[in-house]
Amino acid sequence: MISETSIDSADTPLKPSDAASRQKRVLLVEDDRSVRRYLEVILQRAGYEVFTAGDGLEAMKVALGSPVDVVLTDAVMPHMSGQEFARFMRTTPKLSQIPIVLLTGQENKQVMAPAEKLVDAFLNKPVKIEELKGCLVELLQARLSV
Repeated sequence: MISETSIDSADTPLKPSDAASRQKRVLLVEDDRSVRRYLEVILQRAGYEVFTAGDGLEAMKVALGSPVDVVLTDAVMPHMSGQEFARFMRTTPKLSQIPIVLLTGQENKQVMAPAEKLVDAFLNKPVKIEELKGCLVELLQARLSV
């Protein structure tokens, strides 16, 4: 017998777990339009409000003009790399405490070493959806407990 209170988890969006009921806001920075749109849809379906930017310069404007809870940025982009954008975030007082996730297709740890102190997490491309969702939830929960 199936309970009337059971739900189909495939049809139910996963909500970020946190104490606040407010929808969490993600700044997604990705220069590849198709990857950006794909990740945007995934994040929206997971219950996040998503702001997007196509490069680091555009992301600077969005970050300064819109309150965000977490940043998801590509490492290699035109005009300003993900590392340079992370450095901007860390040196801007109003943005310095926002968690940053760096998306990279580079598995060479030496190449990514300079970013280690600037970002809170690394995710390799292609991004695994469950890994992305878990990472965001973990970072947002950690931010709440500080």
